[in-house]
Amino acid sequence: MSAVPTFAAGHYRFIKAVFQYSGGVAAEPGYELERARFLKPLPLADAFAAVESHLKKLGCPVAAFAACELRSPGQFSEQGFIDFNKAYVTTLERWGIYTGGAEPVNPVARTNVCPMYDAPREPVMSAFSYTVPTTSARGTFVLAGGGEARASGGTYRERIVRLNDTSPEGLREKVLFVAAEMERRLGLLGFGWQDAVFTQAYTVQNIGHLIGDALAARGAFGSYAQGLTWHYARPPVIDLEFEMDVRATAREIFL
Repeated sequence: MSAVPTFAAGHYRFIKAVFQYSGGVAAEPGYELERARFLKPLPLADAFAAVESHLKKLGCPVAAFAACELRSPGQFSEQGFIDFNKAYVTTLERWGIYTGGAEPVNPVARTNVCPMYDAPREPVMSAFSYTVPTTSARGTFVLAGGGEARASGGTYRERIVRLNDTSPEGLREKVLFVAAEMERRLGLLGFGWQDAVFTQAYTVQNIGHLIGDALAARGAFGSYAQGLTWHYARPPVIDLEFEMDVRATAREIFL
């Protein structure tokens, strides 16, 4: 399978990654990505029902569901994260989006982080993105959240860049690693930092000294320095300290 296959039923292409989520999505020609944010994040079962209802009202198939943003009560152990994701993908499988088996394929991008304060009591969905028809030629995309763990080579702990090192230089290496991964994903989908409209960072560590030279100077805030949204939250797996995601949606609405 190509590194960037097309999910024809949803009218978007995606970066193949792991069974839990893809690395990012981009709408195919004739379609664009729209983002809907819940005014009050919903528990997953309620959120999926709301997604289904919203897409039905728009006349879109559930296969148009392309990305989502979750918030969890606290960081997971590695096994806990696997168990959570096995339950999460059951809805996507029922919708005909996720394909299991020996080589599972999940085209849906996802960010899942853990707020330091006002954390939910259970995992909730705060926003989701989906494809809709368009006559616009502007490309739209959503990158999944990515933390400072290498793609392969063992357990999460074994793959984390500068494990347990939150010194200024340790954080610099973590941030640079994640920013480079975002650049790689942008390139795979046919975009660059200049196409970014929203750039998010998720960490409870002090990265103030890195906002300038590690992120802004490389263009990570998009054209005309549109800025960075810093969420005071942790990545989903224990020992991860920094996560980013990037998107350029056609429009954003509230539900």
